Amino acid sequence: MNTSMGRRLAVRVFLIFAMTAAAAQFAAPSHASEIKYIVDNIPVTSYDIARRQAFLRLQRRKGDASQAMIEQTLQAAEMNRLNITIPEQAVDDAYGRFASGNKMSTSQLDQALAQSGVTKGHFKEYIRVQMGWNQVLRARYRAETRMSEQDAVQRMLQQGGDKPTATEYMLQQVIFVVPSSQRSSLLGKRRREAEAMRLRFNGCDNTRQFAKGLIDVTVRDLGRVLEPALPPDWADAIKATRQGAATKVRDTERGVEFIGICSAREVSDDRVAQMVFSTEGQQDAKAEELSKKYVEELREKAVVVKR
Repeated sequence: MNTSMGRRLAVRVFLIFAMTAAAAQFAAPSHASEIKYIVDNIPVTSYDIARRQAFLRLQRRKGDASQAMIEQTLQAAEMNRLNITIPEQAVDDAYGRFASGNKMSTSQLDQALAQSGVTKGHFKEYIRVQMGWNQVLRARYRAETRMSEQDAVQRMLQQGGDKPTATEYMLQQVIFVVPSSQRSSLLGKRRREAEAMRLRFNGCDNTRQFAKGLIDVTVRDLGRVLEPALPPDWADAIKATRQGAATKVRDTERGVEFIGICSAREVSDDRVAQMVFSTEGQQDAKAEELSKKYVEELREKAVVVKR
C-alpha cells in the first residue's frame, strides 16, 4: 500500500532555511531529563518531549508534544512486536535525501537541527518510526482487505467477466551498492559498471558468475511475481523488457540497480482474480483513517502512566 503516511517523511519543516534563522530563538535546553510518562514500561522523558516540541515549532504546527511522543512510542512498540526493523543505512539514506532535497549537506542539517533544539538523533528516530509504521500499516491493510480466491472469482463471474489472465514473471534483482557517504563520488562509476553487466545479461543462470569479480554487488532472486503485484516503481520497466533481458539501470537509495527477466508466461487462475480485486480501490484515501484507528486501538490496550 502506497500510503500518504510515507509523505510524512517530507516533514513540512517550512523552508529548511528557517531552521537556521530560528536557531537562536529555539535554542536547545539543557540535557537534564526526567521521566514524564511510562508507556507499557517504556519511559518517555522530558528531554524527548522538549525535542518534539521544538520539532512542532519548526513545522509551524500546533500540537501536544507529550501526546505525539506517546503515539510514537506506541508505534515503535508495535513495530517491535511485529518484528519490523529499519536498518540504520535506510534511515541514514532518508536523512541524506532530506538534506539534499533542501539544498543542504548532512553536516549543515545536523547543525540546523542541533541549533533549533530538535537534534539529529530525534529526527532520525522520527524517520525510523515513520518508515516502520508504513510497513505496519501495509500489513494491517492487506489483512483487512484480503479477499479469498473463490470470493474473487465469484465476484468476477457475477459481473459477467471471465477469469483474467496476467503475466507471471520470474525476476532477479542486481544491486551495485553505493554507501550514502560515497554517493556523490562513486555513483557515476557504479552506473557504468551496472550498465556493462546489464548489456551482458542473457538470462538468470550466469548472473552470479558475472558478479563474482565485482565489489559490493548483490544478486537477489525475487521468485515468481504476478503482474498486479509488481513493485510500482519497476512495473513499467519490467513489462517493457523481453524475457532473458534486463531493465535499464536505475539509481535507488541502495545504489544502482537493474532487474533481470528470467522468464515470463501468461497465467489464468483464481489467484490472478484475487489479486486484481485486492489491488482495486482508493488505498491512499484510507491510509490516514487506518493509521488513526490503529493508534487508537493501541492506546486503548496500553498502560500509560503519568509521573
